[in-house]
Amino acid sequence: MSSTITELEQEELLEKSEVFKIKGRDKHGRKILRIIGKFFPARLVSVDVLKKYLEERIFPKLGKKKFAVLYVHTGVQRSENFAGISSLRSIYDAIPANVKENLEAVYFIHPGLQSRLFLATFGRFLFNAGLYRKLRYISRIGYLWENVRRNEVEIPEFVYDHDEDLEYRPMMDYGLESDHARVYGTTPALDSPVTTYSMRCIS
Repeated sequence: MSSTITELEQEELLEKSEVFKIKGRDKHGRKILRIIGKFFPARLVSVDVLKKYLEERIFPKLGKKKFAVLYVHTGVQRSENFAGISSLRSIYDAIPANVKENLEAVYFIHPGLQSRLFLATFGRFLFNAGLYRKLRYISRIGYLWENVRRNEVEIPEFVYDHDEDLEYRPMMDYGLESDHARVYGTTPALDSPVTTYSMRCIS
């Protein structure tokens, strides 16, 4: 829990994990705030510390110009990296008005079925219609380069690995197939310990 480490240690953890990084531009020339969901230590960092970190270390670097968010959802697990719905709403409400106005696009990589359903159902209520309209789902990394300058943004290797999994096992896009170790070109035995069709916690 976040109470086991100090606020300063929580801020340092966020900095070292590079959950948030401003680097590169999209093809409209907008700065990119890259967010790696899998890197977020949700069990160790409190919402208040996160809001303070964003306010002091991230938002000032965005300046007063238009920008885009590149959110990588690959590998996010509810118990490890997901802050929770109420926390997300609290964080969103704390974002300064000028920052919200300058946000022009959100590129959402590897959303999965449950994320799409949740945002389609509750997204407009939790955030606002304006932000929801800026959301762009990116199911494969290859499609990202249609919007973002390829050589200016760093994408972790595990994201490419997941992309490859999806090419061989497209049902993972819909949360109907597990993401266990890849074994291509074979059919699992009926008594295999690997469950081929299983709903994932959060996709």
